[in-house]
Amino acid sequence: MASSVTSHAASAAPGSAAMAGGERPRSLRLVREGRLDLLREEPLEPARRSYGRSGDTLLHQAARNGHRDVLAYLVEALEMDLEVFNSDYKRPLHEAASMGHPECVSYLLERGASVDCLKKGDWTPLMMACTRQNLEVIKALVDHGANPLLKNKDGWNCFHIASREGHPHVLQYLLDVSPGCWDTESTINRTPLHTAAMHGCLEAVELLLERCQYKPDSRDRCGVTPFMDAIQKGHVDIARLLLEKHQEGHTHTIQRLLSLGADLQAKDGKSRSALHAACAGQQAAAARVLLQAGLRDAPDGTGTLAQQLARKPDVIQVLQETSVST
Repeated sequence: MASSVTSHAASAAPGSAAMAGGERPRSLRLVREGRLDLLREEPLEPARRSYGRSGDTLLHQAARNGHRDVLAYLVEALEMDLEVFNSDYKRPLHEAASMGHPECVSYLLERGASVDCLKKGDWTPLMMACTRQNLEVIKALVDHGANPLLKNKDGWNCFHIASREGHPHVLQYLLDVSPGCWDTESTINRTPLHTAAMHGCLEAVELLLERCQYKPDSRDRCGVTPFMDAIQKGHVDIARLLLEKHQEGHTHTIQRLLSLGADLQAKDGKSRSALHAACAGQQAAAARVLLQAGLRDAPDGTGTLAQQLARKPDVIQVLQETSVST
């Protein structure tokens, strides 16, 4: 598909520079504002005319701004091409999907727009829709045959993208319509669980652990695990969840983090440390490694010490053996 994009780009190149440096016409402003009544009175625009460095056409502007009636006028009355693309190879469908405009998306699909067309970086409209949480748009694309398993140039499919955004209802829907979409890695071997943990998407991590079969210590090309991502970014609540779900204790992971210079004193938004995570997860070995590395207990945002979260005898013993408080 990438080669076809390139060949189309070559054929469209002469028109892509139109109006690049000059004054933009009134029709462009009217399309952005959705003023179909005034637009009808304007002189006809060349079907493939584009504007500025982006190379956007009037169709791109109508789709991006969610003006279905204007979109229909441009397609039906002026016979503009549904598959026209800008300098990033974005089609109008990419624009409507990325901005979450269900009426425009449905109109373009019903008129025959290619549902899995590629923009720069091999992003499909479905991938772009998954950067938002408008499930109506995502469903419309899937209902018209969008393939959830396609990957962009970085090896991300739409499930990976939705995991970065952390919208559980989108992830739930994708798993329902494509049960195997979770089983994916990027070009550097990062899973959606890595991505959700790194970006602090707690609800998404909970869902991924519940419905997907990720290996507890899956490593990307650099040897980083989801637990490491969570700790390095200060998402202690997610680190604690990973400890609770995977009972290995992650001692080797913690040791590797420390050897890489990770901030031992990192805290999340509720002022909880990695020691809070280890104690809440009842991980004696993890708590021992952290204490031996020099981490000391301190109250979180609610005044709770990590040692107050310990319940298992072996965890309590580790804390008693070490002076954990500053």
